[in-house]
Amino acid sequence: MRLHQLEVTGFGPFADRVRIDFDALSDAGLFLLSGPTGAGKSSVLDAVCFALYGDVPGDRASAKRLRSDHAGDDVTPRVVLEATLSGRRFRIDRSPAWTRPKKRGTGTTTEQARVVVSERRPSADGTDQWHPLSTRLDEAGHLVTRLVGMTLPQFCQVALLPQGRFQAFLRARSEERHVLLQQVFQTERFDRVERWLRDRRVELRRSAEAHQAAVADLVSRVSEVGAVPAPSDWAQEPAILTAWVEELVATTSDAAAGQAVRVEKAAALETSAADASAAGAELASRQAAHAAAEQAAAARAAEHDDHVARTDRAAAAQRALGVRPLQQVAVAARAVAEEAEQQVRRSRAELAGLVGEDGLDDHRVADHVRAATATLTDLARVRPLQRQADDLDDELSTLAVAREQTRSALQQLATRAQELPAALADLAPRLESATAARARAAELGAGLVTLEGRIAAATTAERLEVEVAAAEQAWRAATETRLEAREALVVIRERRLDGMAAEIALKLAVGACCPVCGSAEHPAPAVPAPGAPDEVAERDARRTVDDLEAVVEAHAQQVRGLAAQRAAALAEAGQSLAELRVALETLTAELADAEREAAAADSLAARCAALTDELASLSDERDSLSTVATRQDTDAAVLASRVAILREQVAAALPDSAAHDDIDLEALTARLQSVETLATQCLDLAAHLVRARGDAEQAGAAARAAATEAGFDTADEAADAWLPATELSALQGRLEQHDREVARVAELLADADLRRAAEAAPPDLDQLALDLRRARESAAAARVLESSLLERHRRLVGLGADVAAALAAWLPVRDELDRVADLAGMVEGKHPDNRWQMRLSAYVLAHRLGQVVDAANLRLSAMSDQRYSLVHTGQRGAGERRGGLSLLVRDDWTGDSRDPATLSGGETFVVSLALALGLADVITDEAGGADLDTLFVDEGFGSLDADTLEDVMDTLDTLRDGGRVVGVVSHVPELQTRIPTQLRVHRGRHGSRTSLHVR
Repeated sequence: MRLHQLEVTGFGPFADRVRIDFDALSDAGLFLLSGPTGAGKSSVLDAVCFALYGDVPGDRASAKRLRSDHAGDDVTPRVVLEATLSGRRFRIDRSPAWTRPKKRGTGTTTEQARVVVSERRPSADGTDQWHPLSTRLDEAGHLVTRLVGMTLPQFCQVALLPQGRFQAFLRARSEERHVLLQQVFQTERFDRVERWLRDRRVELRRSAEAHQAAVADLVSRVSEVGAVPAPSDWAQEPAILTAWVEELVATTSDAAAGQAVRVEKAAALETSAADASAAGAELASRQAAHAAAEQAAAARAAEHDDHVARTDRAAAAQRALGVRPLQQVAVAARAVAEEAEQQVRRSRAELAGLVGEDGLDDHRVADHVRAATATLTDLARVRPLQRQADDLDDELSTLAVAREQTRSALQQLATRAQELPAALADLAPRLESATAARARAAELGAGLVTLEGRIAAATTAERLEVEVAAAEQAWRAATETRLEAREALVVIRERRLDGMAAEIALKLAVGACCPVCGSAEHPAPAVPAPGAPDEVAERDARRTVDDLEAVVEAHAQQVRGLAAQRAAALAEAGQSLAELRVALETLTAELADAEREAAAADSLAARCAALTDELASLSDERDSLSTVATRQDTDAAVLASRVAILREQVAAALPDSAAHDDIDLEALTARLQSVETLATQCLDLAAHLVRARGDAEQAGAAARAAATEAGFDTADEAADAWLPATELSALQGRLEQHDREVARVAELLADADLRRAAEAAPPDLDQLALDLRRARESAAAARVLESSLLERHRRLVGLGADVAAALAAWLPVRDELDRVADLAGMVEGKHPDNRWQMRLSAYVLAHRLGQVVDAANLRLSAMSDQRYSLVHTGQRGAGERRGGLSLLVRDDWTGDSRDPATLSGGETFVVSLALALGLADVITDEAGGADLDTLFVDEGFGSLDADTLEDVMDTLDTLRDGGRVVGVVSHVPELQTRIPTQLRVHRGRHGSRTSLHVR
C-alpha cells in the first residue's frame, strides 16, 4: 500500500479543505509530520484510517464525533484518499454521518454516511479515467480489507505505530496483553474451539445422564419383575448387569418348568371330580324324569271328561263347515232386498219434492216421464235462437268498448301534438353536450395510454429494486465466501510456514549443504506433520481466492447493470408508482365520466329524429282514427236491430207457461232433465226390488235343507256350531297334543332305565359339586401361578434385551464423554497433563507473542547498542490470573532480567518501538506479505538522548528498504533539523491547516 494524496474537509480540526501530497513526501523516503500539541498531527492519520475503513483508531472511535467544530453549518465533512492497493490505483471518497440544519424550516436533519470507491484504469479512448466500483459502505469495507490484506486493528498496529499504545502494551498485565493480541491476531477461532468442546462436553454429559437414567429405569423394572434387588455397584461396572439379568431369566425358567408338572396333576384331579359330578347329575335327572312322568299320568287322567267335551265340539264345528256358505248367501240376499226397498222409498221422496206432488205410485211416475220428455223437445227447438241473440249482445258490448278506446286514442293524439315541440327543445342542449364529451374522451384516452406507459416504467423500477437487492445480497454472499477463502489461504500459509523446516528437509540430499544452516550433515531432518499443506495446497487455495475474486467482480457488474436499468426506468416514470397510480385513478374516472356522457350522444340524436318523425305522423293518425269511430257507430246500430228481432222470435216459439221475457231457458231445461232422469230411476229401482225379494227366498230354502242334511235342526243351529278356522285348528291341536302327551308318559313309565333309577338311592349333589369346585380352584390356582411364572420369564427376557440395547447406547456416549472431558479440560488449562495450566487461545497467543519478541529483538539489539533484549516468559506476574503472556527485559550488560516498568522513559520508548516494529513484521507476514509502502511512527522521540536517537533513526532508515516511505509524527525540535522533508500542521482559531517544507 502506498499513499498518493489526501484531501480533508470539515474533518477533525480541519475546517476548510486541506490537501496533502504524499507523492512529494515520498521522494525523500523519510518525512516528519510535525506541529504543536493539538494541532491535528494524529488527525491526519485518523483521516487515512477513516478513508480506508470508515473508522478511526483508538479511543477517538468511541466519541462518534468526526466533523470539525470549526466548519460552517453547511460544510459536508469529507475525506478523499488516493492510494495504490495491491498494485491498483484507487480513490476513496468518504463522509461520516453528520447533522446539518434543515433547508426549510427550523431544526436539524441527519445526513447518513456515504462512500464512493473508484479505480483508475484505461478507458476506451486510451486515457486513464476514474471508474466507480462501489457506493455501499459494507461493500467498500470488504474491498479495502481484501486489497490491504488487514483489518483496521491490524493496520493500526502495522502501518500506524500508535502514539503511546505500545508503551502501555509493554507494561500491561497478561490479561490486558491477551485482549490486544487476540484483537490483532484474530484468534477467535481458538476460542470457538474451546466453546465447542465445552458445549460438546455439556451435550455429551446430558446425553450420558439420559442414557444412564434409561438404564436405571430398566434395572428398576427388572428388579421389580424378578423381585430381587439390583447390584449396588452397577453404575461403576455396567457389565455385571448382563450376568445378573441372565441369572434371573434362568431361575424363572426353572420355576416355570416345575409349576407345569404341578398343573398336570391338578388337571387330572379336576377331571375325576367332574366325571363323578356328571354321573350324580345324570342319576338325579333320571329320578326326576320318572317322578315327573308319574305326575303327568295322574294329570291326564283328571282331564278325561274335558277332553271328551272338546272332541264333541270339534266334530260339530266340522259338520257346520258345509252349511256355513249357504247360510251366508241367504243372509246376504235378505240384506240386498232390504237395501233395494230403502232405495225405492228415497228416490220417490226426492221426485215428489222436485215435482211438488206426494203419494206417487208407479203410474204417476210414468206420467211425469212422458211430460218432461215432450217439454224438452220444444225447448231444443228454441235454444239456438236464444244463443244467437246472446252472442249478438256480447258483440255489441265489445263494440262499445272499442268505441270508447277510439275516442280515448283521439284525445291522446291531441295531447301528444302539444307536447312534442317542448320535448324537442329540451333535447337540443343535451345532444350538444354529449357531442363535446365524445371529443374530450378521445383526448383523455390518449393521455391514459401515456400514463400507463409511465406506470409500466415505475413497476419495472420496483421490480429492478428487488433484483438489485437480490444481486447485492448475492454479491455480499460471494464477498463473504471470498473472505473465508482468504482466511483459509492464510491458515494454509501459516501451517506451511510452521512446517517449512520439514518441507526444506524433504529437499535435502546426502552430502549437499543445508540452505538454512549451510551444514552438509543432516543428523535429524524434520518430518512433515500428518496433513501438513505443501506448495500445491497453497497454490490451490490461492487459485480459489482468484476465482472468487472473479465471481465477486461479476456480481458487482450485475449490480451496476441493474442499478443503471433501475435509474433509466425511474427517469422514464418521472414520479413514484403510488403517485402515478393516483393520477391513473383520477384520469380513469374522468375518462369514464366523459365516455358515459358521450355514450348518450347517439341515443339523443336518434331520440330527436324519432320525435320529429312522430310529430309529422300525428295528423295522419288522427284522420284514420276519426274514420274508425264513424264506422263503429254504424255497426252498433245494426247489431242492436238484429238482437231485437231474435228476441221476438224466441218469445213466439215458447209455450205459454214459459213465454215471458225473463225466462231462463237453460235452467228450465236442466230442471226438466232432472225430473225425467229421477222418474226413470224410480221405475228401475222398483223392478230391482221385486227381483231381490225372490232371490232371498230361494237362498233361505237352500240353507235350511243343508242344515237338516248335516244333522242340525235349523240353519241357525248350524251357524252357532260353526267355528272360525283358527279356533277350530287350535282346538284340534289341543286334542292332538293331549293324545301325544298320554303316549309320551306311557313310554316313560315303561322305560327300564328310569325304573331302575327310581329304585336307586338319591345322590348327594351338593357334596359332588363342592368336590368339583375345590378341584377346579386348585387347578386354576396352579395354572395362574404357571402363567405368572411364564409372564415373568417373558418380561425378563424382553427387559434383558432392552438392558443390552440401553447399555450399547450408553457405553459409547460415556466413553466419548470421558475423551471430550479430558480434551476440554486440556484446552481450558484445567487438566493435570496441561503443565502450563494455559487455555488453548492463550497458548496460541503466547506462541504469537514469542514470534513478536523474536522479531522485536532483531531491531532492539541495534537500537540499544546490544544491551537490551525482550524475554517471553510463561510465568504469572503478581496478581495475574493467567500466565503465558508475560514480558521481561534482559539487560545483557548485567545478565539480569527485570520488569519493563523499571525502564527509564527513553529506554521504554526504544523497547516499545522495537516491540511495535516486531508486531508489524509478524502481522505483515501473517497477512501474506502485504506490501506496506507507507509507514507512520507516532511520538515518543522526545525522551531519547542523542546517541539513542541516532540508533533509532538508523533503524527507521532500514524501514525504507524496498522503496518504503516512513513518516515520523513528532513535535521534537531536533527531529525538525534532522529530517529535511516535513509536513507541518498549524493550529488556529478557525481550524488547522498544513504546509509542505523541503530543505
